[in-house]
Amino acid sequence: MSRSIWSRCLSTARRFDHISPAAKDPITSVTEAFLTDPNPDKINLGVVFRESVSAAINSKLVEESCKLIYGGDSESIKEERFAGIQALSGTGACRLFAEFQRRFYPDSHIYFPNPTWSNHHNIWRDAQVSVRNFCYYRPKSKGLNFEGLISDIKNAPDGSFFLFHPCAHNPTGIDPTEEEWREISYHLKVKNHFPFFDVAYQGFASGDIDKDVMAIRIFLQDGHLVASAQSFAKNMGLYGHRVGCLSFLCDDVKQAFAIKSQLQKIARAMYGSPPVHGVLLVSTILGDQTIKALWTKELKIMADRIHGMRTILRESLEKLASPLNWEHITSQVGMFCYSGLKAEQIDRLARDFHVYMTSDGRISMAGVTTSNVDYLATAIHEVTKSDFRES
Repeated sequence: MSRSIWSRCLSTARRFDHISPAAKDPITSVTEAFLTDPNPDKINLGVVFRESVSAAINSKLVEESCKLIYGGDSESIKEERFAGIQALSGTGACRLFAEFQRRFYPDSHIYFPNPTWSNHHNIWRDAQVSVRNFCYYRPKSKGLNFEGLISDIKNAPDGSFFLFHPCAHNPTGIDPTEEEWREISYHLKVKNHFPFFDVAYQGFASGDIDKDVMAIRIFLQDGHLVASAQSFAKNMGLYGHRVGCLSFLCDDVKQAFAIKSQLQKIARAMYGSPPVHGVLLVSTILGDQTIKALWTKELKIMADRIHGMRTILRESLEKLASPLNWEHITSQVGMFCYSGLKAEQIDRLARDFHVYMTSDGRISMAGVTTSNVDYLATAIHEVTKSDFRES
């Protein structure tokens, strides 16, 4: 082999050497660590709820999905002022919106609550949209920093985009009250900001699908144009089917037609035609009142189960005479408990007690069961009681 050919072969062989491994995902890495642990008492607190509960098909999904969050009697639904498209899960819906924002509002910013679901940052970063944060969580009280939130809305450039979790905030489990949502809506309206709702856990906060989208309906009452990303992975137990929807409420039918055509164009380049099996399941459930009633009943059972496990976990910690205040376990709502545990305590839980959670201390209540809750409480007590003595 000649030297020139050999050099070209070497060059080709080294073509990808500059690519280093990606950083581990903060959520999926928890499950990876859990799966490699042989301890029989191990607990995975990074999981989500896994218990079960064509163009014409996609159109039906969009219509029923919009009714689910905007209200079946909404005038905007009747007037066909909504533009929607089926997406590959809630993640896909967020990705579609991020690309839409990049194309048509290239100089805008998207504001995330601090903290938010970690993948939000990945999605908008890859879409090359400027990301900023607004105050949300107050560590000292383990509650909402409402004053900081309103201040950040007021100080953001006019016409900014704000992402909200309408219920069961991920990762904190802290939702604004109805009165607070009304004030948030008012200040967004004054600043001409655009609200984008990530609806990933509808039904998990209160067990009532209508109550859990109260925030969105407040914004509609106040005359906002809104967009929403919906996921049916959790509340319908369809994780493997990746069924979601992105919808906009617009000024009129003409505007809705234009936006829908642009969303279809973006989706075509991303994934073309989505699978229909999951779509059929969701549209059938939402379109049949008898089946929908059964689904909402089972969803309430799941929500009550999570609420019940919160109560048991808190009581178990208090029975151990923990010196810390664990009221936030039951005051937070939805799938997640933002524990307030420190990084070194989380590391010790994994190392000494085989209990796994994300590095920010987020506990998925789906991983807490009647058979492991006492063990979990004991483990948390052991890693926190010494910290209390030192403080």
